[in-house]
Amino acid sequence: MNPAVWVVHPPRAETDALAQALDIPPAIARVLVNRKIVTEEAARDFLFGDVNKLHDPYLMKGMDKAVARIGQAIDRGEKILIFGDYDVDGVLSTVMLKKALTTLGAKADYFIPERLTDGYGIKDEHVRIPIERGASLVISVDCGIKSVEFTARAKEQGVDVIITDHHRPGDSLPDAVAVLDPVLADSGYPDPGLAGVGVAFKLIQALLAKAGRSAGLAHYLKLVAIGTVADVAELKGENRLFVKNGLKGLRNVSNPGLRSLIEACGLGRRKISEGDLGFRIGPRINAAGRMGMTDLAVRLFFADDPAETLALVQKLDDLNALRQKTEEKIFNEARERVEDRGLDKKYKCLVLGSPDWHRGVIGIVASKLKDRFNRPVLLFHYENGKAHGSGRSISEVPLIDLLEDCKSHFLSYGGHRLAVGCTLPTDGMAAFKAALNPLAEARIDEDSLKKKIKIDGPLELSAVDERFMSTFALLVPFGVGNPKPLFMADNVEIISEPQVLQGKHLKFLARQDGRVLEALGWDKADWRHIVRRGSRVSLAFSIMTSEYLGEQRTNLSIEDLRV
Repeated sequence: MNPAVWVVHPPRAETDALAQALDIPPAIARVLVNRKIVTEEAARDFLFGDVNKLHDPYLMKGMDKAVARIGQAIDRGEKILIFGDYDVDGVLSTVMLKKALTTLGAKADYFIPERLTDGYGIKDEHVRIPIERGASLVISVDCGIKSVEFTARAKEQGVDVIITDHHRPGDSLPDAVAVLDPVLADSGYPDPGLAGVGVAFKLIQALLAKAGRSAGLAHYLKLVAIGTVADVAELKGENRLFVKNGLKGLRNVSNPGLRSLIEACGLGRRKISEGDLGFRIGPRINAAGRMGMTDLAVRLFFADDPAETLALVQKLDDLNALRQKTEEKIFNEARERVEDRGLDKKYKCLVLGSPDWHRGVIGIVASKLKDRFNRPVLLFHYENGKAHGSGRSISEVPLIDLLEDCKSHFLSYGGHRLAVGCTLPTDGMAAFKAALNPLAEARIDEDSLKKKIKIDGPLELSAVDERFMSTFALLVPFGVGNPKPLFMADNVEIISEPQVLQGKHLKFLARQDGRVLEALGWDKADWRHIVRRGSRVSLAFSIMTSEYLGEQRTNLSIEDLRV
């Protein structure tokens, strides 16, 4: 693997003024400026903002019509069918909206397609479901923006449709009662980056406000936080407020299913972080959809019996373990294929497929391969003459744009800038690759394919004091759009013999100008061949805290080092 390029953000003039205005360490002010937060007002909102800063939901075009039609359905006793998606975002959007509608006295039901049999989204043939269930209003969550034909056919059958989504539309919008989607050019909404749970939350916010029940709104933020992080939405604006306040709410959980899930993740006795949402709680909910048993996850949040919640959580845990095992097998097969054939030397976008690769986990594997080879990756599962694909991309390459320009090859496609899904005939794969490869070659420059470590600035180890750490804590939650800050320190001495932990991690003591901190290199056991006690190194690192015997400890998490 080629060594990573260290890219250090240049110092900006705004940093000193911001540090002085807010009385914060210059290194923290520099992080804010690097995130394009340059005014005192914006910085105060970022560091101290709360739910009072949420936007008026009626700023989103169509909200008034959606609220009016739902109110009418409740008054008339009409049955409402929520149409969701099988990932964490879609599952939790479904759970939230069903709970809110039930609270308001609605007759609410839900339907979520199975990933392995139905595929993504609302299909034309799904019009039979509301009819069979006696529903006269369908509300989509985390899907539906391209369901033009379904909406038209439902309307013909006397079924109204409200779309809530956060994906890009197709060539035309569904002729629905209301379309709530903040990415639409004319949506009027100031924050286009909401996940599906965020859009569903705004609808709930408007519904509860109309009913005079806004006091119950905060309870939904726990699920919004999980869904927002799991969907890898940018943690800026409202998303940041959702996650920040949702994490606070997760310290006190009353829902039996969620409480059981948190305990099963080993999080019952400690403060939950955004990392726990993305790597512990989210994957267990997601495992149900990925392995073709989505309803297990929804049922968990409506279960009251302790024995039932325990059984459901155990099943999710088992499915997650199976998902991990399946994922590792596919990753190793795909990695070997790329390396043995030198595909990363030939192509700027990797496209691989197999009938043996589980359709539910190829997206996760694509993400891991993207990280390893630092280029966009599309993986496909072949079944019954169709190729079902899932892709992930590096930050410099909007993969959805590449798919847009190949759309004539697809039966269906969609997604976000860096995460996509598509389906095409298996016998059309060669033609698709022939169209995609020249586009990728022309649009992706070589510099984009170099692994880069983006560093916020220098930080002396002696500056990591109590004041620094208390201000640093205000920067959380970290994620897309607000990555965990990376700092660099030169002339650092390794003063202990590096130890290998669990066969894959490296731990040593680092000293600079008399200040000693413990350093951990995750999955960096190979470094033991290049560093030893007495080595002088430059470190690229983030700050991490841990608790030991009731005491908070500050450590360095090493991203890279240079001897």
